[in-house]
Amino acid sequence: MKKIGVWNYYEVLNTNNYLLLNKDAGVGDNLLEPLNQLYIKGKHNNIDFMTLDLIDNFNDMDGFIFFDFPRMTNKYVKKVFQTDSPKYLVIFESQLIRIDNWDAKKRVFFKRIFTWSDDIENGKKYIKLNLSQKIIKDIKKDISKKKKLCTLIAGNKKINHPLELYSKRVEAIKWFEKNHPEDFDFYGIDWDRYVSSNKYIRYLFRITGLSKMFKPNYPSYKGKIDSKKDTLEKYKFSICYENARDIPGYITEKIFDCFFAGCVPIYWGANNITDHIPKECFIDKRDFEDYKSLYDYLTNLSDDKYLEYIDAIENYLKSKEAYKFSAENFANTIVQVISDDIN
Repeated sequence: MKKIGVWNYYEVLNTNNYLLLNKDAGVGDNLLEPLNQLYIKGKHNNIDFMTLDLIDNFNDMDGFIFFDFPRMTNKYVKKVFQTDSPKYLVIFESQLIRIDNWDAKKRVFFKRIFTWSDDIENGKKYIKLNLSQKIIKDIKKDISKKKKLCTLIAGNKKINHPLELYSKRVEAIKWFEKNHPEDFDFYGIDWDRYVSSNKYIRYLFRITGLSKMFKPNYPSYKGKIDSKKDTLEKYKFSICYENARDIPGYITEKIFDCFFAGCVPIYWGANNITDHIPKECFIDKRDFEDYKSLYDYLTNLSDDKYLEYIDAIENYLKSKEAYKFSAENFANTIVQVISDDIN
C-alpha cells in the first residue's frame, strides 16, 4: 500500500483524517464529499491517504498532496518540505482568497498541480480539475412548492479587489429590500454583525465584541440555515454570484447548489461559464443592465418557460459534461495521476 500525506490550508479540517472521512466542512452541503471519494478511491487502488498528523516517519511516505498552498510555518508542513518525496497541489481558492496558490515561484515545489483554471492547465504539470461535488441527477419540479420569488445564500464578507463580487451581493440585497421586499429573503452567516475588509479592524471588533453593536440592518435577512438544498427548494430563483468575476474556469458549488434544489440561478462569475454549463440552465446577470430589468424578466417569466430552465438543468446533470464537476471525477483524476507517477 502506497502512502500519501494530505493537508488542507484550512487546518481545522486536518486532524485525524477528518476531511477524508466526514462530509461536513461547517459550511455548505457535503463540501468534503470529493475528499471522501478520494480516500475510498485510493484504498481501491492501493493508496492510503492520511492527514499529516497521523504520519510516524515522513521519509517513509510516497508523496504528499496539499489542498491549497499551506502555511509554511506549520510543523507538519515543514517536515514535508524536508523530504524528497513528490508533492502535489490542488488549487481550490482563487487569487482573492489564497494568493500563494498563484505565486509562480512557489509552484516549483510541486510535481503536478491540479487546477480549475482554464488559463494555466496544460495536461502536463497543470492538470484540469474542476471544483467538484456529489452530483444529484433527479430534481424537484413542482412550482407550487415555491414559497417566494427569489433568495440569496452567502456569508457576509468584504475584500478589496477589482474582481470581487461580495459587494455586488449587497447591491442585490439592498435593491430588493428597497423595491420588492415581498419577493425576497436571504440567508447566511455574519450578516448580523459588522464586517470589514481590513484585517486589523476585523480583529479589533472580534476581541471587543463591537461587531454586534455596529451590525447592519437587513430586514430581509432570515438567519443561518442547516441545508442549502432544503432552503433553495422554496424559491424560484437565487442570486448566485461567485466570490469573484471574470476568472476562466472558476465555477464553484454555488451554481450546483441551485441546480440540485430545482432553483434557477441568476449567475455572475466565470466569464466563460457557457464553455462548461449550457446557457439554458441559468439566467446570466450580465444580460441585464439593472435590477429592474432583471426583476421584470423574473416576474414575467411563464411557468412553461420556467420549467424549460428546470428541464435543461436536469438534462445537464445527467450528462457527461456534468461528470467533469463530480466528486467521482475528482477522485479518479487525482488517483490516476499519482498512481502513474509513483508506481
